[in-house]
Amino acid sequence: MTVRQWSYSSIALPAVLLLASLLSACAGPSGGVPVDDRSRGSSRAEQVTSGSHVVQRGETLYQIAFRYGWDWKALAANNNLRQPFTIYPGQRISLETRSSAVARAPTRTPPAASRPTSSPPVRSTPAPAPAPVKSGAEKQTVTNKPASTPAPAALTGWQWPAQGPLIARFQSNASLNKGIDIAGQLGQPVFAAANGSVVYAGRGLIGYGDMIIIKHDDDFLSAYAHNSRLLVKEGEQVRVGQKIAEMGSSGTDRVKLHFEIRRRGQPVDPLGYLPKL
Repeated sequence: MTVRQWSYSSIALPAVLLLASLLSACAGPSGGVPVDDRSRGSSRAEQVTSGSHVVQRGETLYQIAFRYGWDWKALAANNNLRQPFTIYPGQRISLETRSSAVARAPTRTPPAASRPTSSPPVRSTPAPAPAPVKSGAEKQTVTNKPASTPAPAALTGWQWPAQGPLIARFQSNASLNKGIDIAGQLGQPVFAAANGSVVYAGRGLIGYGDMIIIKHDDDFLSAYAHNSRLLVKEGEQVRVGQKIAEMGSSGTDRVKLHFEIRRRGQPVDPLGYLPKL
């Protein structure tokens, strides 16, 4: 190697290393929120309580809440949204809870008083005498009856969303699968698992493919992913057992239905609600 070649290499190598470090820094995280990508093998995120989400065209509040593990009512209240919870492209949805924002807010310490102040003496007030207790027939007995709380309608009447072998079960830890997977044939019917209204129909969530989300009541949502064809639209009312989609392999590597139940934003085991086979 000549002296000129060695000198050029000694200059070019640090420049290349510097350029690579700058590119890697640009590709790193920029304060955004994690994406719930079921196509990857990593564990899926639990509820995200930092950062924000910029609304894209076609997204709904229910879809965004589903994506970040929020209860849709809590996410609406956190962003001062009222019914019918309409959101617009470009709108920023805060994922930061108000309590955490208050905790990080700087607090000002009031200045100490320049002169001590003497407080007047506190006079003790005698406690009032207890009221006389009625005796005999004048006594009244109050019986507190426990209030009966009716169970939510979504807790009963669930039906299997598709027919086929169960190939993946719900896992309660921070692993990937937060529902169950049912194998089947391309175009096989997918049914609504309970009565409700369609609050999302599309493929805006990475790794879910063509998906439908149904709201059953204020607590329960159900999701149907990897469909080949969606047969209902947002805002439609559906009945248990109604055909809502056709099974497919969108967003995954085989034909199957991925089915989830969310209670107040948190995934629960669908096998605890579906009829025993």
